[in-house]
Amino acid sequence: MSQPFAISCRGGLNTNLNEFEMLRQPGFATRLRNFEVDPDGGYRRINGFTAFGGSSAARPETSEKILGCFVYGDGVIVCVGTNIYFSQDGTSWLQINRSSVSASGDNHTAFTGRSVLTRTGQGQCSFALFEGATFDYGEVIIADGANKLYSFRMEGTGALTARTFFVFEITVDGSNAVKYVTIHDHHLIAAGVENNLNTVYYSVYNDPDNFTGSGAGSVVISDQVQGIRGFRTDLIVFAKNSIHKLININDSSNIRIDPITENVGCSSGYSIQEIGGDLVFLSPDGIRTIAGTERIGDVELSSVSRQIQKVLTDITSSINTFTITSCVLRSKSQYRLFYTDAALASTVSKGIIGTLTQNGFEWSETLGIQALGLVTGFNNNGLEKAYHGDKDGYIYNHDTGNTFAPAGVSSNIEAIYQTPNLDFGDVGTRKTVKYVRISFSPEGQTQPTLRMRFDFDDPNIIQPPDYPLSSIPLPAIFGNVAFGSAVFGATNDPMVRQTVEGSGNNISFRIRSDGSDAPYSINGLYIDYML
Repeated sequence: MSQPFAISCRGGLNTNLNEFEMLRQPGFATRLRNFEVDPDGGYRRINGFTAFGGSSAARPETSEKILGCFVYGDGVIVCVGTNIYFSQDGTSWLQINRSSVSASGDNHTAFTGRSVLTRTGQGQCSFALFEGATFDYGEVIIADGANKLYSFRMEGTGALTARTFFVFEITVDGSNAVKYVTIHDHHLIAAGVENNLNTVYYSVYNDPDNFTGSGAGSVVISDQVQGIRGFRTDLIVFAKNSIHKLININDSSNIRIDPITENVGCSSGYSIQEIGGDLVFLSPDGIRTIAGTERIGDVELSSVSRQIQKVLTDITSSINTFTITSCVLRSKSQYRLFYTDAALASTVSKGIIGTLTQNGFEWSETLGIQALGLVTGFNNNGLEKAYHGDKDGYIYNHDTGNTFAPAGVSSNIEAIYQTPNLDFGDVGTRKTVKYVRISFSPEGQTQPTLRMRFDFDDPNIIQPPDYPLSSIPLPAIFGNVAFGSAVFGATNDPMVRQTVEGSGNNISFRIRSDGSDAPYSINGLYIDYML
């Protein structure tokens, strides 16, 4: 007699539980590569990336790796080599690291005629945006760990040739270089300052360029600063082995540093992001959050990556060999972190995606995205933009398209979802599988394959061949689809039935695609078997 068993795809990647624990968690994935968890359920194959500038894309510089990106105005700022550039379209780049620019601003002709201010030894960059009361796009402050802070501001609309440009260096502490910047409560905050790695500096109120006037100052902690970020009314100071908060920044009589913890530190300041009202960061023991509580001024620390602890251990144990970048895709409630060895090809570059669901963070992995510079932000029209750059100096539109495009060359996206080994409630009884029905949500034509493996992929038993799923009906919406290109009357989430063969005490299923087809979601599986 036939027996049914159903799986709902939820929970995300889990590399932490052993095989027998996973028997009781059928919705988890033991492999979830180049998929993302949908907050509403299911696993979706990720989007790709495309060259910024399309077929006419140009690199800011030839072969120099990207050190940082920042969404600004109607374009993007990119740090590369010893220079800084701005582009609206990715086909041409305006070099903006200039010296001797007029205090009242330069027009385009004067600005491009100024000598270059070389950013010698420029490293991985961090950015802060001071909005200003009258600025068109705000003032961007750039820290690179090797030079003084660099300020860039652009005013005007239309063509770049009709705009006015303001640039200068900001002195924080003599000639010392600065590594981290952020804006907090109308102050520019600087940290990771050369020769003063345990000091946090703050500018004059509403004057990010002035670190010596009334209202400016500095505070010292007992640990080396790894990152800084404003959180509600406090400034959170992330250090190597501890975390602190700076409070009362506008009250010179009561400003102070309070410890949050002396037992947890931050592994990379470039991992710090805000999502869901909390701060997320990479610590030596995984991804943690700093969350507010109901008590005024109180915060709590939580670990949110236990499911992928093995992956995080691999990252933190080799943290000094990786360039860490991160971003938040607000439209997807996603935290993305990439860890890249710049000496290796983009095809082996890895990352993790954490989707914030009603059950907390659920995780997946990426392979093939090299993001040495990464940013998401809103442009002057309020649209969320995402960019990343690689070791070869290319800039890409992040999270768009159906393929990866390293160096502008289209390549397939290999995506793999694999279930735990399933015993259907009885690990000691042999089952014969008759057919599998898979719920998909296709966004275009796609043809993944199904693989089944019995008894922990035992080599001593015959394993069935892969099954191409060639008949996923793409639903047609009247008025939106051309005649003959989709199935009239098909549902948005079609169930694909695949007859299979084989038997064993436990079974795992793998769905894989490797092509340039549109993304698709896997919602669940229904298995019909006999004892």
